[in-house]
Amino acid sequence: MNKPVIAVPLGDPAGIGPEIAVRAFASEETARYARPVLIGDRRIVEMALGVTKSPMKIKTISVPSEGVWENGTLNLINIENVDLAAFRFGKVCGMCGRAAYEYIERSVALAMAAQVDAVATTPINKESLRAGGVDFIGHTEIFAFLTGTEHPLTMFEVRGLRVFFLTRHVSLKEACALVTKDRIKETAKRCFEALEKLGVTEGTMAIAGLNPHSGEHGLFGNEEVNEVEPAVRELAAEGYRVEGPVGADSVFHLALQGRYNSVLSLYHDQGHIATKTLDFERTIAVTAGMPILRTSVDHGTAFDIAGTGIASPVSMIEAITLAAKYAQRFKR
Repeated sequence: MNKPVIAVPLGDPAGIGPEIAVRAFASEETARYARPVLIGDRRIVEMALGVTKSPMKIKTISVPSEGVWENGTLNLINIENVDLAAFRFGKVCGMCGRAAYEYIERSVALAMAAQVDAVATTPINKESLRAGGVDFIGHTEIFAFLTGTEHPLTMFEVRGLRVFFLTRHVSLKEACALVTKDRIKETAKRCFEALEKLGVTEGTMAIAGLNPHSGEHGLFGNEEVNEVEPAVRELAAEGYRVEGPVGADSVFHLALQGRYNSVLSLYHDQGHIATKTLDFERTIAVTAGMPILRTSVDHGTAFDIAGTGIASPVSMIEAITLAAKYAQRFKR
């Protein structure tokens, strides 16, 4: 069976995306599981090959089907949208933010047209997006817009641990206010749908607690008693395999040991800290609930080391191979 074709948009040209992409493309592990296609500006890719001292040769193609899948060949769909005279590594730049968006846009179009099997994204920079007139805060919002998805889900996967998020980029105060019975039920149901799409049909989902020790039955915090426990009861009555609230100080460990197939984290840092402490480089984001599959590295543009050639490609390799793992489930 042919290995899945994975589109990789170059990311912000001023960040480490180009470097980790070309190093991932040169990896034997990537080649073992996937046929990656890079979407970006050829001149930036050539610079990345130079700083990483990679011997790969670029093959410029118009569509993925023209790709040549052999060692030492980097298949590239070239979008020349960077003015090299104005380009600088490691700088917030509207031109680079706009360029990054255009790479994503082409990648999504290829996936929606079934010319690639999934998309694995490199880092983009929120400030550069804004400076370039791109009115989205990040990848998830961009993919939602381009795929017509109303409520995409973010799932982290690392070493078999899967973590969903009830809330994302809001203040902690607002996140606590969003812990409601109805929101938990709605999100949990969408998580079950996403797991089924990924082929995960066995096991139980854990709903994390919000307060220390899940509030000790209201001794310090009523969110569990008033919102989480009723949500869990009603979900169970409807046939969903779910437990909770499970204290956040133990739930991720229990899931890692196999007691749960996933965890619904109640706020951003609760799940991020758990997964990234376990293995920062191998924590991969999966955007679920869309008609296409998207995986991503879960680190930023690292402007401080961009252009030096020292950025680790481990997360990029993991993102591509995880996309390949699940791609068959998204065949269009």
